[in-house]
Amino acid sequence: MSEKILIIDNDPDMVTLLSMLIREKTPYKAEVTNNPLEAVEMVKQDGFSVVIAEMKMPVLDGIEILEAVKHIAEDIPVIILSAYGDVESALEAMHKGAFDYLAKPFRKEQILFAIENALDSVRLKKENGRLKEQLLTTVH
Repeated sequence: MSEKILIIDNDPDMVTLLSMLIREKTPYKAEVTNNPLEAVEMVKQDGFSVVIAEMKMPVLDGIEILEAVKHIAEDIPVIILSAYGDVESALEAMHKGAFDYLAKPFRKEQILFAIENALDSVRLKKENGRLKEQLLTTVH
């Protein structure tokens, strides 16, 4: 099964750019929305491997989306994007569990690298869990 990436940004150009980039440069599927409330529902319904969220949006900001995603499924990495890349918001996002924080404008390679790192992290955690389970069943 191919991994799915959810992109949440109120800038239509950004969601188009990111979904095109993911579609053209990776084997992953991208789903997009500009509605943060819809995004939270999408995370509840679908099995997303990574969530990419804009920091500043109406209704719910990136931190609130991050918290909602972590409440739904703690193991989904969330990458925060911000056009207002200040240190304070980056620290807050990382403290609350963001996998990465990228300031706009970013290079294509940066977002692709962040996505791959997030997916590698998830894969390693799953593999670690499987190995621990095997070890426990072998020992007992």
